[in-house]
Amino acid sequence: MAEATQDDSNSTRSETRRVQTESQFRKCNACGETLFIKELQKALDVCKVCGYHFQISAHKRISVLLDPGTFNELFNDIEAEDPLQFKGRRSYLERIKEAQNKTGLKDAVVCGEGKIQDRDVVVAVMDFQFIGGSMGSVVGEKITRAIELATDTKRPVIIVCCSGGARMDEGAFSLMQMAKTSAALFRHDQAGLLCVTLLTHPTLAGVSASFAFLGDIIIAEPKAMIGFTGARVIEQTIKKKLPEGFQESEFLMEHGQIDMVVERKNLRDILAKAVLFTLPQEIPVERDPAEHEVKKLEPLIKPPQKKTVLNRAKKSAPNKKLTVKSKPVVKSKTKVAPKKSVPKKPVPKAASKKGAKKVASKK
Repeated sequence: MAEATQDDSNSTRSETRRVQTESQFRKCNACGETLFIKELQKALDVCKVCGYHFQISAHKRISVLLDPGTFNELFNDIEAEDPLQFKGRRSYLERIKEAQNKTGLKDAVVCGEGKIQDRDVVVAVMDFQFIGGSMGSVVGEKITRAIELATDTKRPVIIVCCSGGARMDEGAFSLMQMAKTSAALFRHDQAGLLCVTLLTHPTLAGVSASFAFLGDIIIAEPKAMIGFTGARVIEQTIKKKLPEGFQESEFLMEHGQIDMVVERKNLRDILAKAVLFTLPQEIPVERDPAEHEVKKLEPLIKPPQKKTVLNRAKKSAPNKKLTVKSKPVVKSKTKVAPKKSVPKKPVPKAASKKGAKKVASKK
């Protein structure tokens, strides 16, 4: 009996130890290092060994980018429906409810307004945990409304992309969101306003083929997978070996597809600079201080007055109204002789044939 009780106590101790260490550590997907979760959270979910950027939720992304306490969520009342009555292993609506319970979100994007270093912006942040961040009708509608709000209020819009592409459960309805979001960004661009897209791991398919690459400034996180389809499918299609890492953000920046690769800890500062750079503002003009001093002395320096009859009269009698009589214009009596016309000499006319015959007969 004593041995049995001792075994039970050992098993309970091991269970408590296992429970205490559970969810305390996380393994890095890139280098395999075991990381303490609290330290990982302080580092904004970036591996301290290799710099791998873990996926983070939409609300955590908002807390990283925006000033604390400035975010106001918008369009949260829109939910997905099942117009195609799509049926697989589970119905589409069952998958939606499961994802809502898992993430606490209504769909795969969170939209709202906030501030980045005291500058007003409109943001749309996608969450990969909600059915792979796939773009359905709700995602397209919310992003379009966010862009239109930014256009109407003349504010920059920032879109954080993290998606596997269009949502197959909605068929052509999901593909239509590509055109709708692109048209909204076109109107935003015509208004002369800024759009920044932040591409995170992964950004693929319909999202990368629409609004992800339509930003004025395209930023990506390090080692993010960005492209239209997977490398295996491309290799099987073109029958060629692809270069290593050709879908990573560093490769895309080298080949001019994106503007910059920025670490997560520097994103807020970079976005704030981009917003500030595009705001309309007066440019101060530096002037020479000597020129400024000359302008100050200009009212004190009076130009010299010309000595005229009127000025001398004013000095002698300042209170009298003086008038200066203008001298009459005297016409000169000398007359200019007209030019003599030279008479023109008469041109002799040619003699007629009869006259010429008479002269000849006389001779």
